[in-house]
Amino acid sequence: MCFSATASFVAFGVTGAVGLAAVARTRRLNELPFALIPLFFASQQGIEGLLWLTLPIAPQGPASSLLTYIFLILAKVLWPAYAPLAVLMVEPEQRRRWLLMVCFAVGAGTAVYFLGSILSSPHSAFIQNGHIVYSGEQNLPNVMVLLYLAATGVTPALSSQRIVALFGTVVLVGSIITYLFYWEAFTSVWCFFAAVGSVVILAHFERARRVHQSAIRA
Repeated sequence: MCFSATASFVAFGVTGAVGLAAVARTRRLNELPFALIPLFFASQQGIEGLLWLTLPIAPQGPASSLLTYIFLILAKVLWPAYAPLAVLMVEPEQRRRWLLMVCFAVGAGTAVYFLGSILSSPHSAFIQNGHIVYSGEQNLPNVMVLLYLAATGVTPALSSQRIVALFGTVVLVGSIITYLFYWEAFTSVWCFFAAVGSVVILAHFERARRVHQSAIRA
């Protein structure tokens, strides 16, 4: 998280617990990728917690560099491809599935772009104004920002399932707020809103569990 090591580790614990609860409520294999999203965010919070500890001591040290690259690969490479795929796998309506396939293609292309950027130029992290700022990408095209938001926020918002769509709305609104007010620390601050969205994911699986139990009793 963007505030302190303590905040990051608390978010790691809470989001991790939410993720484990969501996974425990899955009933089908295709639900697992969506249920794992909170654990994905928990790993990001844990990495940032470690960065809060290592950056003041050795900002250019091997530990800080390794943690920085792991975080960037998770946030900029894995997430834009993983998010639409996870939503696609739990989408029941065929027509929306075709649309989500297009979103997955957009996300995969975005992931390839950022992977190339990360591999082709040095990246680093530093603490500034109470946030962790990740540097290395100069003159990022606005179209890539829009494609990233489309893959990670718009895609789940297109789901026919209300709670999945609500998760996408939380991520999208959080991303827009972060872009407008915390651009220099976008990657870090955005993850806070995404972690909040993890609670919505748990609600999705809890609701599905209760509906299933009600059907069994009937």
